Amino acid sequence: MKINCIIVDDESLARKGLKKYVEAIDFLDLKGLCINAMQANTLLKTETIDLVFLDIEMPLISGMDFLKSLSNPPKVIFTTAYSEYALESFAFDVIDYLVKPISFERFLQACNKAYKVFETPKLEIPVTSKEKKEEQDYLFVKVDHELVKINHDDILFIEGMQNYIRIYTLTTNHVVLVPLKNVFTLLPDNRFYQVHKSYVIPLDKVQAISGNQIIISQHKIPVSRNKKNEVLDILTRNKILKK
Repeated sequence: MKINCIIVDDESLARKGLKKYVEAIDFLDLKGLCINAMQANTLLKTETIDLVFLDIEMPLISGMDFLKSLSNPPKVIFTTAYSEYALESFAFDVIDYLVKPISFERFLQACNKAYKVFETPKLEIPVTSKEKKEEQDYLFVKVDHELVKINHDDILFIEGMQNYIRIYTLTTNHVVLVPLKNVFTLLPDNRFYQVHKSYVIPLDKVQAISGNQIIISQHKIPVSRNKKNEVLDILTRNKILKK
């Protein structure tokens, strides 16, 4: 398998060093060297690019702003002299963040992570009807560039945090870069309910309701006031809670 890649960096020495590294790795196929994001933008329109080694601080437009402008960006490994952008960078689902000067060992480690991402087949959960959702008893989520299978029975609740979610399970929790509404559509309607704009619960895990909170395994989940009566009705109707 070959990964088509480009290098985007305004520094000549950095481009030459990265080019040397890329040429030493047999599964990388270098398609171009760009001195700024505008050159990269042009190249992306004419070539099929899988991976971009992208500097952040560049003239005209930064690497991060360039990524924001793309509707369907390729995978990215940031290569920068600045460590302070590391946390912000992972909101873009980048494969890795390399701080200059970059050793070949560290570069190879990042490229091997990229290879693993491209080698992993894309798994999609077909959701074409309520019946199919109810038949499926698990979902796949992307965690640290791996697809993790989570059984519905293991989910305690899901918390939404802007563009992220945190899935709490019986043994751990996973932070995933995906809006809550997207995951909620993958869950069976007869088992999961959105009790708050930021929370989805499995109905059969509810142990009690106290005021405007639902108790699940010592966790207290807020319930929207306008949904409390509906939640109570669903739980009593399904004999999860007694009146």
